[in-house]
Amino acid sequence: MAKQEHSSILEALDVKKVTWYHVTTVIISGMGFFTDSYDLFVISLVTKLLGRIYYHHPGSSSPGSLPDGISAAVSGVAFAGTFIGQIFFGSLHFSSR
Repeated sequence: MAKQEHSSILEALDVKKVTWYHVTTVIISGMGFFTDSYDLFVISLVTKLLGRIYYHHPGSSSPGSLPDGISAAVSGVAFAGTFIGQIFFGSLHFSSR
């Protein structure tokens, strides 16, 4: 019986026409995935740059680096912001439906 329900759901999806809602959902989801992945990729570069800018000792031949606690905090805030943004903007999108 579950197999019949499963196939009827798939048949209903096959005949469903693509609407503007489907197009906007795909565009918004794609943009969100791109910006989140870009942010998570760049955060490691940003932490290195912050260390070179703010923790460089004048006269030293080596570039500065962020202390481990600050580096973890910056990365953690980036991950938390990604998660909160996904929840917030996802709820906005589905509440406007």
